[in-house]
Formats: sequence, C-alpha cells, structure tokens
Amino acid sequence: MLKFCAKRLLEAAPVFLIIVSATFFMARFVPGGPFDREKELPPETVEALNAYYGLDKPLHAQYFSFLKNLAKGDLGPSYKYQGFSVNELIREKAKVSLELGFYALIIALVAGVAAGAAASAFKRDFFGRLAGSASLLGICVPALVSGPILIFAFSLKLKIFNAMGWESFSDAVLPAVTLSMFYIAWIARLLKNSIDEEESKPYVRTAAAKGCSAKKIYFAHIFKNAMQPVVSYMGPAAAGMLTGSFVVETIFQIPGLGKFFISSALDNDYTMIVGCVIVYAGFIILFNLIADILLAALNPRISKSLRKK
Repeated sequence: MLKFCAKRLLEAAPVFLIIVSATFFMARFVPGGPFDREKELPPETVEALNAYYGLDKPLHAQYFSFLKNLAKGDLGPSYKYQGFSVNELIREKAKVSLELGFYALIIALVAGVAAGAAASAFKRDFFGRLAGSASLLGICVPALVSGPILIFAFSLKLKIFNAMGWESFSDAVLPAVTLSMFYIAWIARLLKNSIDEEESKPYVRTAAAKGCSAKKIYFAHIFKNAMQPVVSYMGPAAAGMLTGSFVVETIFQIPGLGKFFISSALDNDYTMIVGCVIVYAGFIILFNLIADILLAALNPRISKSLRKK
C-alpha cells in the first residue's frame, strides 16, 4: 500500500507542477497589475513597488524564483494585503472553508447514501419515485438558486438561522446544506443505480441458493460492491466541498478561501491566486488518493493486485 501511495503521488507531481505553472503565467498575462488602484499611483511609486517585490525582473526569473520559494513552502507576500504573507492568509481563511466543507461532506454522505438505498429499496413505490425526482432536482438546481431559497424560508420567514455570517455553529447549517445538495443528489443516484445493477448479477442468486440470508447478501455483497462508484466519485467531490464553494461563501458572506480567492483574482494579487490554486490542487490530489485507498479496501481484486506489485 505504501508503494501504491508513493506511485500515485509521483504520478500526481507533474500534474500539480503543470497546474501551478499555468496559473503563475496566466495570472501575469491578465491586463492590469497588483498595484492598480481606483486612484492611480504615480509611475515612480509603481516602479518602486515592482522593484521591491521583484516584479521588474524577466518573467522566467520570477518563475524560477517562485519555484525555489515554493520548494521551501514559502508562497511569498500578498500584494493586496501588504504586511501579510500568503501562507498566513491562507492558513486563516482555509480553516473556515475546511470547517464548512467538512459539515457539507458529512451531510452529503449520510443523506446521499440513505436516499440512494431507500430509492432502490422502494423503487416501485411512490417514495422511490419521489426520491428519484428529488435527486434529479438537486442536480439541476444550482447553489445560486437553492441558497437564497433556504435563506428566504429559514431566515426571513421562520427566523431559525441567520442569513449570513460565521459566528456560531448554527450559522454553518444553511451554507452546509446548500453546498451539499448537489453532492447528495449525485451520491443518491449513483448508489441507487449501482445497487440495482448489483442485484441483477448472478452471484446474488448463487449466494441465495447456498443459503445466505437476504440481510447478509445485501450488506456483505450488494451494498459493499455498490459503494465503489460512490467512493470513486467522493474523491474529487470531497476536495470540492472541503475547499468550500465560491458561490456559497459569497451568498452567505462567509470569510472563507473561496470568497477570498475571488477578491484576489479581481485585485490581480498574483501570489494569492497561485496560493489558492495550490491549496485546491493539493486537496484534489489528496482526496483522490484517499478514494483509491478506500476502493482497494472495498475491492479484493484491487488489493490483491497491489500486493503483487
């Protein structure tokens, strides 16, 4: 397993470098600069700032300097928030996005698995058709629509939760539900279709003919195998949820990394943009690796092939 993890990380390293490098160059090709303000600065001031931050050097020299600092774990200073490093700002904002994403991940897994299993168990009943329609609705309705609806219902009308902010645990309920709705719908549909497919396979009839109980067949074989597509999907989905959502954080005015990323892009804060991309890319790689490990635990053939390697 350690060899497998090391191999996956080595495979991901070039992809990570390409993503970071592409972001580095694209950020600098965007019109404008990090020191553009509503009130235009004198040319000599801009030149002095560029010289101070090394932006007057050739682009290739800036790139190699960036890679050298990145190898040390130093993402550089923020051009917009002077006096703060990108490491400090990301550390502060990422805590909020990770907390929101963790809540959304738990809700998505519990609700999605429960809805998918129920929809498969009652697929010929009204409840099964209702669950299928609800999952389709969750996929089609974006957070930009569902978020304001939840705010209107639970904040303005029922006055149960706050419409925005991040002061207490209750403030995380509406944004976490909004962030998880899309993933709940996908998990439910994936699991339902996978369970239906597994139930029609010959090994189910063989196990029943050998005297296995229906409960054991379902949980030890059908459900276990049906969870494999869900686990594969949860790799990138978990990364997306745990790093927060631009739309959700903007709707609920949450001071997380997603909202901060947008403001940094608008301000042409080069180092902050690259720092946020590094965080997102790192989480995608990490959770894809976790998903592969879980798949190996669920599928004996994968784990057997790993032992042979």
